[in-house]
Amino acid sequence: MFATLKFAALLLAVVVCWATQDYDYNDAEIDEEPTLGDSPYGSLWPLPQKVKISTVVFKLSGASFHIFDAKESSSGASCRLLQNAYRRYDEYIFTSSRKQGQNKSKKALASDMSELQVWITSADSECDSYPSVTSDESYKLSVDSPVAVLKAPKVWGALRGRGHGFYSTHCLYSDEEVCSRPINRTDIHDFPRFAHRGLLLDTSRHFLPIKVILANLEAMAWNKFNVFHWHIVDDPSFPYLSRTFPQLSQHGAYHPYTHVYTPSDVKMIIEFARLRGIRVVPEFDTPGHTQSWGKGQKDLLTPCYSGASPSGSFGPVNPMLNTTYDFMSMFFKEVNTVFPDAYVHLGGDEVDFSCWKSNPDIQKFMEQQGFGMDYSKLESFYIQRLLDIITTTNKGYMIWQEVFDNGVKLKSDTVVHVWMGNKVEEELQKVTEAGFTTILSAPWYLDYISYGQDWQKFYRAEPLSFKGQLASSDESIKTPTCVKYIYGNFPVFWPNTLHSTGLRFNIAQLYRNLCSLEESFVGRW
Repeated sequence: MFATLKFAALLLAVVVCWATQDYDYNDAEIDEEPTLGDSPYGSLWPLPQKVKISTVVFKLSGASFHIFDAKESSSGASCRLLQNAYRRYDEYIFTSSRKQGQNKSKKALASDMSELQVWITSADSECDSYPSVTSDESYKLSVDSPVAVLKAPKVWGALRGRGHGFYSTHCLYSDEEVCSRPINRTDIHDFPRFAHRGLLLDTSRHFLPIKVILANLEAMAWNKFNVFHWHIVDDPSFPYLSRTFPQLSQHGAYHPYTHVYTPSDVKMIIEFARLRGIRVVPEFDTPGHTQSWGKGQKDLLTPCYSGASPSGSFGPVNPMLNTTYDFMSMFFKEVNTVFPDAYVHLGGDEVDFSCWKSNPDIQKFMEQQGFGMDYSKLESFYIQRLLDIITTTNKGYMIWQEVFDNGVKLKSDTVVHVWMGNKVEEELQKVTEAGFTTILSAPWYLDYISYGQDWQKFYRAEPLSFKGQLASSDESIKTPTCVKYIYGNFPVFWPNTLHSTGLRFNIAQLYRNLCSLEESFVGRW
């Protein structure tokens, strides 16, 4: 398992020593068309906001190098999050030499860089907190001899900074001399371009074992992604084991015992993610995509009709019954206690109206409500009731773009998730001009099978390219009118035709594309 967890390790960045001159990078260069070729910044990935690499080189040796908390730091030995991170990085960089305890007695040479001191500068390090969309992930890293210093206001910046500290230093040899690595004197100042940098994984169509989810979280952390969008249930199966409604997974999962995520499983995944600075945002999509829900909850779904008689099949959630909203209220109260993130994703996409249209009771309800034959109004009726329920839990919510497009009344802090590939720029402009924050997935469906260097098209997709430009105080600089409403970007991976074994074998391909995105989301933060 740990070999899998390490496969995407893009370690602490300060570089390889093939730099032959001083380089100074800043965000004025990011608009250039990406070209293939050797980078003047060595293997530094993703490229920070600002970096200066000197030709002065130090030796990094497993015999002498250690990570410590700076004396001035507001966090120390009691901060489990940082101590856990120190151990992970140390084991990765010096795997063999640490295991065999080689050269422990060797005295470090004067030219060695022997320490990385981590200094959390603010009084509240947030060590025991969960990451949020407002978390400060900025940091400054200064690499010198004999001590490198990593400064960050919060622990989240320290996690990101260590990912830029020893990028290419993984040692596979037991010989300490072979394992010594050159490190350039380097200064980095970094902060994220987007606060929300996520990956969606679907665990309904194909159940993903916990170790596969953890492997993805580990790889996400190396690539500085900070949101795991857990599309946990859908039509095919309901693997979430609810304490309030255990019958949902008992009847809706592929197997009620082997293919479910228990409360302890969910808690462990959330904590594993927290220790890597990753939020876990669950998605419970309704009123469509709910066939698995209906297997365990009687009368939740709408009976479909063939002529005057029930057909025996079921459609979306039944929006006309009070029992529907009683159930949703109880269910999402549980979700609120299980998932600590400030947001829950409520779906709302791809609702098929044909079953509602066939049901005579729904038709009468439509007439009573004055909806005429506009079934999007019925969908909006349900969504509005659901949003009112979520509001009582004090959680924010994300929704797929159809909810916004259908005119549902939304809270001002609603996050609209744009996923449809047609007229993306037009949709972004409409959402942001309405004052809603948005996240974008449309250009980055990583499960699509293609040939050749597909990472390049993912890399070049620019989320801020929509119309509506406004000059800043500097007339030479143009910025989108509603840039402040773009929270971030969300690649998605729907394993519709790929089970967990296939995902493990294809995980390198997934992260080849994901790495290219992180250069865009983070390196051009």
